[in-house]
Amino acid sequence: MSSHNTDIRYLTPIAVDVKWKKYCRFKKHGIKYIDYKDPQYLFRFVNDQGKILPRRLTGTSLKYQKKVAQAVKRSRHLALMPYIGDNLKETK
Repeated sequence: MSSHNTDIRYLTPIAVDVKWKKYCRFKKHGIKYIDYKDPQYLFRFVNDQGKILPRRLTGTSLKYQKKVAQAVKRSRHLALMPYIGDNLKETK
């Protein structure tokens, strides 16, 4: 038994978590202005409780994250979006 088989074979492929590369959707699509009067679009950047999602989750760049935050705050001020939402996503 001098020859050892070093290849390890599996019956099923190993599940490897593939992390998608995060990207700024505003840079990719060339969006310059984030409209605060469009709450349906802004709901993408807000979680179920009504909190603004951080950059590390959305992949938004710093420049556009500031614009998103400002747009969400303006939309809340004009009562287009709620400040606090109980199961906000279900009521859309």
